[in-house]
Amino acid sequence: MSIALVNLSERHLAEIVAIERASQTAPWSEESFRKEITHPISVFLVAEDQAGVAGYGCAWVVVDEAHIVTVAVSPERRREGIGRQIVRRLLTEAQSSGATCATLEVRATNEAALRLYEAMGFVRSGIRKHYYPDNGEDAVVMWLYGLATWAG
Repeated sequence: MSIALVNLSERHLAEIVAIERASQTAPWSEESFRKEITHPISVFLVAEDQAGVAGYGCAWVVVDEAHIVTVAVSPERRREGIGRQIVRRLLTEAQSSGATCATLEVRATNEAALRLYEAMGFVRSGIRKHYYPDNGEDAVVMWLYGLATWAG
């Protein structure tokens, strides 16, 4: 099935919240997602096809830096390359907005996400101790430098 990446709208909220709850141990609220629709620095993409919403991702672009704040794929749609498509498009949107670097935090135990980000050019740059409030897990801080010339 062909995936389309579209901007977040009200019609996506119920499916996004369901994916969020299935994917995160400290999920965002529906209101948090709703605020991203009009947030001036937010790039929020939804991956959808004929079956509905398959995943989503959000980055905040501030001056020349993109911060990927969330990415999730429906559990039954994982390992189809959807997460990679979302992150690639977030980064190209950030490039278009003038970002020259990108950063994110990821759970230290999320090996699949760590491998994905490293394959896309991110490097592990530090640890935020006890970052996640639900269980005190550490976050790995990752950076992608040279985004202005990044080719994906």
